[in-house]
Amino acid sequence: MTAVDATPRTTGIPAQDGRARRRTALAFWTAAAVIVVALWASGSPAMVYPLYERVWQLSPAITTSVFAVYPVVLILALLLLGDLSDHIGRRTAILAGLASIFIGVLVFALAPNVEWLFVGRVFQGLGVGLSLSPAGAALVELDRTGKRASSVNTVAIAIGLTLATVVGGLLVQYGPAPRALTFWVLLGVVVLVAAAALFLPRHVRDESLAPWRPRPIRVPKAIRGILAIAAFAITLNFAVGSVFISLGAQIAKDVLHTDNALIAGAVLAIGSAVSGVVSIALRRIPARTAAVTGGIVGALAVIALVASAYESSLPLFIVASLLFGGASALLFLGGLGLIAANAAPHHRAGTLSMAYLFAYVGQVLTSVGLGVLATALGLRRGLDIVGPVLLVLAVVTIVVAAVAGRRAVPRRSGMLSASAPMAPVRSDAPTCPTPAIE
Repeated sequence: MTAVDATPRTTGIPAQDGRARRRTALAFWTAAAVIVVALWASGSPAMVYPLYERVWQLSPAITTSVFAVYPVVLILALLLLGDLSDHIGRRTAILAGLASIFIGVLVFALAPNVEWLFVGRVFQGLGVGLSLSPAGAALVELDRTGKRASSVNTVAIAIGLTLATVVGGLLVQYGPAPRALTFWVLLGVVVLVAAAALFLPRHVRDESLAPWRPRPIRVPKAIRGILAIAAFAITLNFAVGSVFISLGAQIAKDVLHTDNALIAGAVLAIGSAVSGVVSIALRRIPARTAAVTGGIVGALAVIALVASAYESSLPLFIVASLLFGGASALLFLGGLGLIAANAAPHHRAGTLSMAYLFAYVGQVLTSVGLGVLATALGLRRGLDIVGPVLLVLAVVTIVVAAVAGRRAVPRRSGMLSASAPMAPVRSDAPTCPTPAIE
């Protein structure tokens, strides 16, 4: 298993006139908007969970199970459909994903009981599974500057999660129909982004690829070391994030001693906001360095989160949120940056999907495990058990990024060869942008 911070080479990128550049820029930001919507949808129920618990008398185990349905379905989608957009095009896959997200959000808006929530999460998971990796791959392929893809991806994720908590908290606290309004607002945004996605570039088929059929994702052996680093980095991010998302509103309520959903949402959004700022400020950091540093900061975030819940301390909870925001940015910049720099275009979405696959498995295990433990033993005791597990994951991430990342990746077809001199790559550097991405 090997990995490298290697400077990718661009090949044969034709000059564009002003109109073509504007079309490419519009498509680039449309792909970013898809990521925003996908993450907003994934976190959209977060601030409504306390209402569901109160009105329908749900236990923490049921709440986290509703949350966990989403990543379970997403895992299946990634397993079977992870490389679909490499065959049918980014645009087609993105539109299918947005359609499924729309259905899932609509189900939440109309839900009369908890059973509907499980159905809604199924469609949300399928939709994010279909759209998230193609949108990330499209960012790389449309980034003609070679400087923005991973940092914009990370900022888009941060914006999506921030909107989920802040807008959700605002509408739950002060809007009419608090259980539904946040979903109606999100539905309108999904429609707007889908309309923009219709104008993404059309697909140009790679004739070297066999016809697509549902099958496990295949990642070239040469970049499996890259995948290992990216998978551990994103898994740590998602696992810690699942604690904030699935039980964050309750943790914030216990710490803040308030039922105000907007205040709780604003506190939960601290991490996402910091993630966006850090990803811009550190966008030139070498990807492997970002992954190692992110593991260290992530471990500190776990310690602060457990301590804040145990002590019911608002300052500690804010520190945990700040640390998690920094760790999230670094882990994404490291993981996504390495894939962007090393995965060939026809393997890019599949490699991203495999990294997300491992990450969502970790998210499911963390969220469901914590929910069950919180129901049986209480939230503090549950975090006492889950916290050390997350610390072990952080240590493994650091070790894998530090050790596996020292080896060189043999590259073919325009990639770096194993004997080529190695230069550090910025975490936002893409591989061989291509003009047609559909």
